[in-house]
Amino acid sequence: MIIKNILITGASSGIGEALAVYYAKQKETENLFICGRNKQRLNAVAKSCQKAGHAHIRTKIINTTDKSAMEQWISEAEKTAPLNLIFANAGVSTTEETPENIYNTFNTNIMGVLNTITPAIEIYKKRTDTNKIIAITSSIAGYHGLVACPSYSATKACVKAYGEALRGSLLPYNIQVNTICPGFVRSRITDKNTCPMPFFMEAEPAAELIAKRIEKNVGLIAFPVPMRLASWFISILPNCVSDFIYRMLPHKV
Repeated sequence: MIIKNILITGASSGIGEALAVYYAKQKETENLFICGRNKQRLNAVAKSCQKAGHAHIRTKIINTTDKSAMEQWISEAEKTAPLNLIFANAGVSTTEETPENIYNTFNTNIMGVLNTITPAIEIYKKRTDTNKIIAITSSIAGYHGLVACPSYSATKACVKAYGEALRGSLLPYNIQVNTICPGFVRSRITDKNTCPMPFFMEAEPAAELIAKRIEKNVGLIAFPVPMRLASWFISILPNCVSDFIYRMLPHKV
């Protein structure tokens, strides 16, 4: 599969930024469409991408919760260059579980993903080629509801399940769906964390790992392996046992 034209949401920091720079370096990349909400940070990422390679870098200041704006942007990008890979990567952490923050987390992490992949799927269905990939960023936190971040883990569980289900349902259209479940990867979110972050990774190696596994069409890209196994194991335990484990873990302060 040749990946020439890539669209990435949430590209102004963290994994999204690292993915943008990674793909800008690839000789196959021709067009890179990146978006974010912060103009200064997004422009800085665009400059890094321009230095890294020869691809055309096209930026967009947009909020993924804006359904009509997202549909229009993705449609315009597709007309500019047929998209091969679309990353629904934008997301937020909840911090304090206030009503406002809870609604914002669900709106961004779920509706923002839907506003990205729904128009992408409709575009892909009309095409007969096989260079069509959707990548959804979930989290290791999506394996089981976490006491420390109920809203965040719930939203990531939702998009994880949806991505896994879409993978099979979109096979007849030759659309590949990969769901990404990272552990702790450096970002503006992790920079604010006060809790322990085992198996912490920098964003650049995480982006390279994600990209290479997408090329192999792995499906569920969950890493690091120890955290994936631990999260999966806790998810199948009886509640009385998992509740005890979570009570013993340090919480954010």
